[in-house]
Amino acid sequence: MPTENPLISVIVPIFNAEPYLEQCLLSIENQTYPNIEIICLNDGSTDNSLSIMRRHEERDSRIKIVDKENQGYGATCNRGLEEACGYYISIVEPDDWIEPDMYLSMVACASVFNETIDIVKTPYWRIWLPDTPDQHKLNCSYRNRVHPPSQPFTIGDAAHLLAHHPSIWSAIYRKGFLDENSIHFRPFPGAGWADNPFLVETLCQAKAIAYFDEPFYCYREETPEKSKSFALNNTLLPLERWNDMMDVLEQLDVTDERVLRAHYSRGFTYLSGIIEEVDLTHAHVRDAATAMFKRMDQQIVLSDPEISPGCKRMFCDLRKLPAPKIDRIGYLRGLFGQGIYNLKNTGVRNTFFATKNFLVKRKARTGRK
Repeated sequence: MPTENPLISVIVPIFNAEPYLEQCLLSIENQTYPNIEIICLNDGSTDNSLSIMRRHEERDSRIKIVDKENQGYGATCNRGLEEACGYYISIVEPDDWIEPDMYLSMVACASVFNETIDIVKTPYWRIWLPDTPDQHKLNCSYRNRVHPPSQPFTIGDAAHLLAHHPSIWSAIYRKGFLDENSIHFRPFPGAGWADNPFLVETLCQAKAIAYFDEPFYCYREETPEKSKSFALNNTLLPLERWNDMMDVLEQLDVTDERVLRAHYSRGFTYLSGIIEEVDLTHAHVRDAATAMFKRMDQQIVLSDPEISPGCKRMFCDLRKLPAPKIDRIGYLRGLFGQGIYNLKNTGVRNTFFATKNFLVKRKARTGRK
């Protein structure tokens, strides 16, 4: 067990974050849990980010600046892991911010257990339409949904966490756990979605996860326009990362159907987001989708009531399997339950927006025009 007030190393990988960095750093400095070190890693920024870091360093001795050449998100986080001295590791992205009691609450959560906790996980706030007059906070898509039979737990008892946004930053990680399992980030160029493999490597190897269903991390979501631009310019990246995650599951010999089901769900989500913009008539998309589907267990996919009939038909078509038997009642029951959850979790306005978007793009998301 850690000391009463374990040190937390906060890793902040920074590249050209000038518009948001002041808010981010202040939110870390103003934590009600003071025993932290703040490792600001300047990844070759060309704006005024380094000047902002230095200004904060002058007034807060807990800040350490690492000024380095540009290497990308993964390599920069790895440098932060090398520099960190804390019992726990936290990652805060420089365009986000955290609420004052985040670390105090996470350490308190871990302290109630007799076991050594590897990961403390929480939900997060979605900052919808950030920096516009319509900006508002929404619950993330797994708040009030994670109910392990006991705590602490291993990921099979809360596999739902593997189906949603990686959100690796809404957690703290025991550094000894990361070191013992040689867990680090893949050094992909740029942002590279390096959080995807890290999510699986951590959650699937942790022997003791504690979940506290209270959001503290404020995540600036991409606008719909930026998401569309990403899909057009980085079309296959999500499927590449899905395959990286599948590689990890195979290397770890994960056979738990609950975990595989969650990972397959992520694959369908990623593919649906791609083919909304670049459909299956494009050979490279069709080939990548087929390759992904061949890595999925047919029985698990076709028996999953949460995978839509259209997605199951697409799966069978690309794998050249017989047309699937469809349990429409089970699927519609699930849709109704999802709608009720959305109303409670994000309110009427956002549920209406999400439903409208789902209906408009329903055919495109299953490979049909």
